Amino acid sequence: MTKNILVVDDDKILRESLARGLRNAQFNVITAESAEFATEVLSKISVDAIVLDRMMDGMDGLSFLRQLRLNGNDTPVIMLTALSGPENAIDGLSGGANDYMQKPFQLQELILRLNNIIKFSPVAKEKTDNYFGLIFTDGEFFVKKDGKNNLLSLSSEEKKLLQNLTNPIGNVVTATPMVAKRLRNKINGVLSDIDIITVRGMGYKIIKNKN
Repeated sequence: MTKNILVVDDDKILRESLARGLRNAQFNVITAESAEFATEVLSKISVDAIVLDRMMDGMDGLSFLRQLRLNGNDTPVIMLTALSGPENAIDGLSGGANDYMQKPFQLQELILRLNNIIKFSPVAKEKTDNYFGLIFTDGEFFVKKDGKNNLLSLSSEEKKLLQNLTNPIGNVVTATPMVAKRLRNKINGVLSDIDIITVRGMGYKIIKNKN
């Protein structure tokens, strides 16, 4: 299943290069040019990991990371830095980073480290396969009704969209309007307590309806 990565770096060239490389490695990438904008992004969506530059204009990466941890956000973070010396790595790791890489670095190494911290993160271990009445098992979605798991018949595009919307719940995912509409109709037809809404300018999100 596609993993969502937030890249936070005020260097446009590096930020875009990282995003391009990670997308080629099959990650879904969101970018932010500042810690302030990254905070806004994280208030709207959940990601599987963050690639964070330490030295940025405005709030620096280490301050942003410390604030993130104070707020109870345990999303895995790899911190990038041009600073050398073990004391800088210690600062980053003690500030809440899961891993620390010094620039310049190899993209393939970053990809391997990302996969590693996502695989073993507490956030990943807490994920469940039951999403507001939807059950995902053996590569298919089911709806529990009358004590039985009934298969939710989805096209490959619809299934991929629903996987991304529910991994984790809160993701904002891009999709063609037609696919999103078809999936919404199928969900609305079997479950009354969830819906798929449009997030203007960003994509679609699955929500729990208020009773």
